[in-house]
Amino acid sequence: MTSSRSDGAKAPRVVLATRATEYELLLRRHATHPQAAFFLQSRGQDLGPVHDRHRALQVAKSAVLEAIPPKWRRALVVREDLDRFVFEPEDIVVALGQDGLVANMAKYLDGQTVIGVNPDPELYDGVLVPHAVSQAAELMQSTHARRIHIEERTMVEASLDDGQHLLALNEVFVGHRTHQSARYRIRYQEHEERHSSSGLIVATGTGATGWARSINRQRAQSLPLPEPADRSLAFLVREAFPSVATGTDLTEGVLTGCAPLELVSELNEGGVIFGDGIEDDYLDFGWGMVASVGVAAARLRLAH
Repeated sequence: MTSSRSDGAKAPRVVLATRATEYELLLRRHATHPQAAFFLQSRGQDLGPVHDRHRALQVAKSAVLEAIPPKWRRALVVREDLDRFVFEPEDIVVALGQDGLVANMAKYLDGQTVIGVNPDPELYDGVLVPHAVSQAAELMQSTHARRIHIEERTMVEASLDDGQHLLALNEVFVGHRTHQSARYRIRYQEHEERHSSSGLIVATGTGATGWARSINRQRAQSLPLPEPADRSLAFLVREAFPSVATGTDLTEGVLTGCAPLELVSELNEGGVIFGDGIEDDYLDFGWGMVASVGVAAARLRLAH
């Protein structure tokens, strides 16, 4: 039997990713608009600007959805559901929101192109979401036709000796989940040292403008941080404590693709590894576990 359909491939699918607005989070807590307004008003604050930002995002969301060609498939996902969402290999992913949304999403992707759309340039810097809402239609068409310029950004991966691993776009943190000291052994190139510190981060060039930059600026001699496309990372130990058993010589360095950082946990409890500030999505890093942190094979493909 011959099919009436041309056995052609599926129509392209656009995945529109957003995150809950401040207004939506307030409604989750207070149930209704009047109750949320009363809560803020009783503390000298106004719900009006929060609601205005929410409405502006909804307008931008509608505009992006309208820009998707009618015959194309579409899917919506919010940030808190990313870990359960199944991306298709050829998806065109549109991230509508602030830069952090792209970072939150990057570890769940596997080569899909991301179009970062900034709904409010006066509110968001737009480093990872550089495009205007009005450009969405052209960008989606160009991405599907493979005539878009792609900027590949390096990611960082932490792997444990039990097979677990974690990806991040900005940085991974290794340390104690509270403000207690983290105890571990650190191995870098031919050097090894036992540490008691506030933990450490391993940052990419994308993350070099955030947490890594803040730590680096506090040091007498700043470490040259990588650029977003560089296949290298920088590690920075936070507040290493000198004692008879712990040192402070091995507190920063550059990692290339062939030279990962190795860490051996000496934490009885509370040891964690997490990425991009998402503390709820972590790997346990208990006593004796070995972590290797280095340049990830995966990269973020960002429409530029």
